[in-house]
Amino acid sequence: MAKLLVVDDEESVRRLIRLNLMDSYEIVDTGEPEQALALALEHKPDAILLDLRMPRYSGFELLQTFTSFSATQLIPVFVISGEAGSKTKEFCRELGVVGYFEKPVDFDALRQSLETFLKNGRKERRSEPRVRLRVPLKLSGTDENAEAFSALTTTENMSRSSFLCSCSVALAPNSTVSVRLVGSGEQLVGKARVVRAERDETSYPRYAFRFVEKTGQWLLE
Repeated sequence: MAKLLVVDDEESVRRLIRLNLMDSYEIVDTGEPEQALALALEHKPDAILLDLRMPRYSGFELLQTFTSFSATQLIPVFVISGEAGSKTKEFCRELGVVGYFEKPVDFDALRQSLETFLKNGRKERRSEPRVRLRVPLKLSGTDENAEAFSALTTTENMSRSSFLCSCSVALAPNSTVSVRLVGSGEQLVGKARVVRAERDETSYPRYAFRFVEKTGQWLLE
């Protein structure tokens, strides 16, 4: 049975999470965010459910700790918060959050998101330092309808072997695209695979790509 770590200062919220998810998950919970890192190291949860606003401790600080500390950076973090602002959600995404759920929680949606993510996994997450860097790219390949496409985009962040960007074309999970740097010419970098898609509150879907083949120079070699 997969294990969840729940960090929320409200006992009523933690109790509600246990009642709704205990049939499918082993749940470790705490109302003391200062204990969260130690619990994560001790219990090695498959996912973390984290509140952002807690007395004496910022959930954002804890989130940054989870996503930057080598022992926890591969654990997916799902935020459960009373905040609904798009800027807050965007900031959480930049820190590596894989799901954002507003209170009161839609437990059907949360359960589905957990099941999907834990089934597919994402060992690529935060395995390398990322930098916020806007670089123009040209992506080409086939879309989710198996039709050929070519589209211009700009990265939002990147690492030595991956990048995040929006795309005007709908792409299938695990599909592969050719990547070219756009500048004075079009320099072929290689091929990259879709490892995550985000479609909420954006004009176009956002995709996380990881290189599967490099035949040219990438900016962060």
